[in-house]
This record gives sequence, C-alpha cells and structure tokens, in this order.
Amino acid sequence: MRTTPRILTLVLTLLGIQLAWLAAPAYACGCGAMIPGGHTQVRVDREVSVVRWDGRQEQIVMSLTVAGTADRAAWIMPVPHRATVRLGDRRLFEQLQEQTAPEHRTRYYFWPRSGDWPFASGDGASAAAPPAAGAGVGVVGRQRLGPFDVARLTADDPAALSDWLHRNGFALPARLAQALQPYVDRHWEYVAIRLAPRSDGRTALYGALDPLHLTFAADAPVYPMRLSRLAANPQSLGLYLLAAHRMEPRTTIGGDRPKVTFAGRVRDARGPLAGLSRGTDYLTALDQEFPVPSRIDGDHELRRAATDRAYREVVYDYRLREIAGLPAWLAATGGVLVVSAAVIAVCTVRATRRRTSRAPVPNL
Repeated sequence: MRTTPRILTLVLTLLGIQLAWLAAPAYACGCGAMIPGGHTQVRVDREVSVVRWDGRQEQIVMSLTVAGTADRAAWIMPVPHRATVRLGDRRLFEQLQEQTAPEHRTRYYFWPRSGDWPFASGDGASAAAPPAAGAGVGVVGRQRLGPFDVARLTADDPAALSDWLHRNGFALPARLAQALQPYVDRHWEYVAIRLAPRSDGRTALYGALDPLHLTFAADAPVYPMRLSRLAANPQSLGLYLLAAHRMEPRTTIGGDRPKVTFAGRVRDARGPLAGLSRGTDYLTALDQEFPVPSRIDGDHELRRAATDRAYREVVYDYRLREIAGLPAWLAATGGVLVVSAAVIAVCTVRATRRRTSRAPVPNL
C-alpha cells in the first residue's frame, strides 16, 4: 500500500508506503510531495521504501507504482543533510519480499467445513530540471537519471521555495508551504524530482517507476512523516529498516501502533540486497496505519530496539485431514458404522441362538 499530490513542492516524508488523497487533485505519501500539473490526477497504488542506517549515514531507496491521467509530475523530499541521488535497482524489492515472506504451516481439521464435501457446491476449493533559483532558494546540483530530472535545493524561506516551484510550472498549495516551516527552521535541504516527458508521447506516470536511491549524512535515522498530516484520507506506511540491530520508531507519532511483520538477519543475500545489507544485516519490516492523518505530530525517529529477537509471521493453511485419500471423518464414521453393524449382527445372532437353545422341546 499510498497516494500523493505532485508538482515540485515540498512536503511529505521520505519513504514508506502511504495512500490517501491530499488536497485536490493529489495523493499523499511518505516520499515527499507529488503533485500533477493542471487539472490532472495521479495516485500512488503502491509505495515501498527501504531505510539503511550504519550509524552515520542514511540511505533511502524508494519505489512507486502509480496510475492516473497526468503525463508529468514532481516530488520534493525533505532531507536533514545534503543528499546524492541515483537510480535504484528493482531487484532489491523482490529480494526483500523473499527475505520477509511469512512462514506457511499446515493445520488439519477433522469435521468438514463450508467448501468441503458434502457442503461444497463446486470442486471443493475454498475462496481464499530546474532553472536558476531565486532569492531564498539555492540549487546545489542538477542531474538526469533515467526518466527523472533531479534538483537538489536549499531554502531559508518556505514562501521563496513555493515561488520557485510556481515559476517552474507547478502550483504549490499554500498549506503545504506552511507545513514546510519546521524543516526550514531545522535547515533541512530538499530533493526535487521531476518526471521528464517521454519522447514517444506516452504518459510516464503509469506502472512501476524506476526506484530512486538517496544517500545523506544523518545524526540519527529519521523517516519524515510530518507533512502526511495534510492528507485527507487514512494513510498507510510500509517500511524496511536495515541496520546493525533490530530497529523501532520512538513513538507512534499519532498513528496506530506500528506492526512488526519481520525481524531477523538477512540470509543468503545476493545482488543489490547483499550490497545494501553489508554491515547492516539486521532487517526489520514495519507496517503502520494512520486513520486520522491530522493527528500526525512529527517525523519517525528510529532507534535500536530493546532486543534483537527474531520474528517472522506465520500463515496457517487449513486442510481437511484425510486417510488413504478419503476424508478422515468419512473413513472414521464409516468405520464406526461398519463396526456398529457388525456388533449388532453378532449380538442378533447370539440372541437368536440363545432363544433357540432355551425353547422347550415338545414331547412326542
């Protein structure tokens, strides 16, 4: 799961899986602010983010799957220090899914349930590129990465940043500019990412976008979430954390209690996961819901958990117990019936014999 408004604006957080419409017409997510131009719309169907922390440097890899009517969009992501940006590797997320997949166990039941014979109605299967900056805004660098035009910005005034974005063809909702103030006060910087138009005329905003990989210094691991409080609908956050030890958020920041879906050392890592987890091989996967986004009161500050206890979700597959290919209940009840019939037959024969032996013999 995740949604976001687009147009080079500043806002929203840095990673995670979040869905929900923000101001019209836009979606909010933990990746920053995504806002389309004009009256078009865009939605984030899925957002997956990875945070790597080695004690001095933070890396974030983010992948978005989007859909909508827009042919261009932009993000602005707040970061605590100057960032470098490059394209990520799609395989990373496939490998993380493999590492954190639930363990499947089978549990058997004896008596038939809905979907089992004789209750089954069918087969018995259960349904289961920015120009020069103006006053108050500095352009640190600019680069082209695949379909993305990336600008790294500084700003000492949210209004100046808003003006810069507006002059570059994007309308910034006033409330988003105001929400930026805490980041300006802390002298954070911003990564502005704009999708470049495709030469074939087709929309670039459909399907899975190329992952983006951000690297920056950090005094402590943080996941920006403050700007998600502007979302109109409930938000969902999904996050992979790679560190030397098991990690956890310090507080709920106004959402439900984060749910740990996996915790443990990365095993048999290869490819991009091997490189990213080297020296930070403890993987923690979290899901969190924000039913009322307006209650979000800060960014996720991440810390080491009390223990490194491993955890993996267990999914139980329930199956009807069988004996020699027959439902166990049928074999058992059939056996009981056969035995009962045999007992009744034996008792009947014995009773008949006793009556016969006791019958008086007539005198001739």
